[in-house]
Amino acid sequence: MSGPILPGAELGVLGGGQLGRMFTVAAARLGYRVAVLSPDDDTPAGQVAVREVRADYEDLDAIDRFARSVSVVTFEFENVPRATAEAAARHAPVRPAGRVLGTTQDRLHEKAALARLGLPLPAYAALESEADLAGVISRVPGPSVLKTAAWGYDGKGQVRLERGADVEAAWSTLGRPRTVLEAFVPFVAEVSVVGVRGLDGAIALYEPFLNRHANHILDVSVWPAPVPESTRAAAHEIARAVLEGLDVVGVLCVELFLLGDGRLLVNELAPRPHNSGHLSIDAHATGQFEQQVRAVCGLPLGSVEGIVPAAAMANLMGEIWTHGTPDWTRALACPVTRLHLYGKEVPRPGRKMGHLTTLGRDVAQAEARVRDVRAAMTRAGSAS
Repeated sequence: MSGPILPGAELGVLGGGQLGRMFTVAAARLGYRVAVLSPDDDTPAGQVAVREVRADYEDLDAIDRFARSVSVVTFEFENVPRATAEAAARHAPVRPAGRVLGTTQDRLHEKAALARLGLPLPAYAALESEADLAGVISRVPGPSVLKTAAWGYDGKGQVRLERGADVEAAWSTLGRPRTVLEAFVPFVAEVSVVGVRGLDGAIALYEPFLNRHANHILDVSVWPAPVPESTRAAAHEIARAVLEGLDVVGVLCVELFLLGDGRLLVNELAPRPHNSGHLSIDAHATGQFEQQVRAVCGLPLGSVEGIVPAAAMANLMGEIWTHGTPDWTRALACPVTRLHLYGKEVPRPGRKMGHLTTLGRDVAQAEARVRDVRAAMTRAGSAS
């Protein structure tokens, strides 16, 4: 194991979105400099980094130069091509490694890896043609979900199918040769565990978050998830198995379906900080982005202890700007609300523009507060 990368070094991030922005802020507070590479200019991460490089991820010469100029490379979203990560690894450590990307950015590879680890999954079948879909769906007793094998997130690249659905239309909607058909899971809740694993193998796991969605996109997360201790322990056991089994160095989120009988099924993995863990910035001794900095630099992991009894996070989507700029004074008037904006100029429906975190004595109070604050600032904006 190599020695730690100490403050003062320059860290490289592939991707210029909001996750890179929050990583850069956390790194700067610890005394690091951050360079980001993405195909765009004036990105959320680039606005706060010391250096922003514009290059396509497929430009391996640019990737080589970028990796030579930094002490370590990490990424802020999992759709960076694996070849890009492997090119960077010739000149700097890449954490998590490219093989982790290769596993998690393809649903079939991910499910195969989870199955090898003996972890619980929804029933699924790999498909390569419309004929495959017609043959499999005829044997599925209830609803199912057809998903592309690669490049899907936030509900993209998937369609729900009822028994007797138009197979030709469903297949043409996705338009991909490799897909997966999953049995629909009648879950009662979705929970997630954000975990971090250090270069020395040490692991830290946040208490589970409970997630609520709107239009297939995360809307509100609350912590700690109001679930029994047995569920918390099972969720942690699964997350630990994934971190160790995939040999992750960095942050990884495991999204889980909670069934009515208390069982958990793994939905999907994200090998980086996760939207549901954003509230850790304000509610925990060490937020998920500082943990990412610590892990990829080979430093000791921070505490995942909560510093407040409860917290809730609400996404601020582009739809909130429909009737005018939100009233930020309404958000900041609540003394236990924290406003995080991502520096994106153009709000669009479905685009994450920022988030709110509120604190409370329990999850019910925290969630009510964050919803009330978001609603109040939106109403005020529509009236202006």
